[in-house]
Amino acid sequence: MKRIGIVGGVGWQSTLEYYAGLCRLSEQRRASKKARNGPLTPEICIESLDLNTAAALLGRIGNEKSWRGFDEYHRTALKRLQASDAEVAAIASNTAHHRLASIIGGIGIPVLSILDAAAKEAARIGATRVLILGTALTMQSKMYPDTFRRYGIEAIPPTDANVRTAVIDIISEIHRERIAGAAARIHTIAEAHFGRQAPDGTAVCLACTELPLAFPSAKESPSFTENGTRYINTSAAHIQALFDFACA
Repeated sequence: MKRIGIVGGVGWQSTLEYYAGLCRLSEQRRASKKARNGPLTPEICIESLDLNTAAALLGRIGNEKSWRGFDEYHRTALKRLQASDAEVAAIASNTAHHRLASIIGGIGIPVLSILDAAAKEAARIGATRVLILGTALTMQSKMYPDTFRRYGIEAIPPTDANVRTAVIDIISEIHRERIAGAAARIHTIAEAHFGRQAPDGTAVCLACTELPLAFPSAKESPSFTENGTRYINTSAAHIQALFDFACA
C-alpha cells in the first residue's frame, strides 16, 4: 500500500474517523482471500491543523488575495506530508476544498478531492437532485454544484437563510461533542426541502465532515438511508476513495 497523508484537525473528531476508517478497511482487505499478505494497518502520517487558525484565515469569495494565508496554511501541511514520504494525501475537511486547486499548487503527490468522491457516490446510487448541507462557505461555494453537475446531478444548498443558520448551529454543536438530537434536526431540514416522502433520485449530501457523526450507526457508509431519506456521507466516500487509491 502507498503511504497515506492526512491534513486533519479541522475538526479533530472527523480526523479520528479518517484514521479509524482507513485502518478498518485495511483489516477487512487483509482478511479477504485476495490480500492475505497485505498490511494489517496502512502507514499513515497526519498533519493536524488548528481550527481557530484555519477559521481566522478564511477569505472572501470573489477576493483572491484574501485567501493567500488560508491556502498557504494548508499547502504547508501538505508539504510536510510530502516530506514525510506520503505518496497520496487528503484534506479531511469539506470547507478547504473550496480552495483545493490553489492549495495543491506545487505539491508533488496526488491530493484526492472530497467533492469528486461525494459526486461519484451520488451518481452510483442514482441521485439526480442533491441538497448540500455544510459550513457557511460550503453552502455559498459553487464548487459542489459545479462538481456534481459534471456527473449530471443538480446540487443546491438551502435557499432559506434560517435553514443555513440551523445547519451551521448543528455543526457547531457536533464540534462540542453534543450529538444528541442532531440527526433528527438534520432530517427535519431534509423533510422540509424534499417533503415527508423524499422522491426517488433525491439525496442529502452531508458536506461537512462533522455532520455524518450525527448518524453513528452509518458513519462508515458512503451512503445510507435514514427515515426514508437518502444521505451521502462525504467523509466515508472520501476515505474509501483514499484507501482504493493507496491500494492500486
